[in-house]
Amino acid sequence: MAVTSLARELKRGSAELLILALLEEQERHGYQISQLIAERSAGAITFHATSLYPTLYRLEGKGLIEGRWVDKSGTRRRRYYRLTPGGHGVLAKQRSIWETFSAALTRVAGASHE
Repeated sequence: MAVTSLARELKRGSAELLILALLEEQERHGYQISQLIAERSAGAITFHATSLYPTLYRLEGKGLIEGRWVDKSGTRRRRYYRLTPGGHGVLAKQRSIWETFSAALTRVAGASHE
């Protein structure tokens, strides 16, 4: 209901920030990104790898990430993504916005006020 809708919207709204942050560390493929989000959030945030690809394509289209195909013997071909210089700038802005928003949300909806 309303809680499920809120969770879905928060997840959708944070997808770009999460992807950019993980690619800041090193290049990764979609499945790795999906697994790391679930792992680092202790399962609170999960994305199926297939649902991440539209966001990856959109970020690539905006020039925030670059992808390249990698063939490794014994495994299937995978597309690895890395952050571009423009992506670094957008990530810094998104982090700042998130920190401000998160702190404000906590002030309003977090602890009870007397």
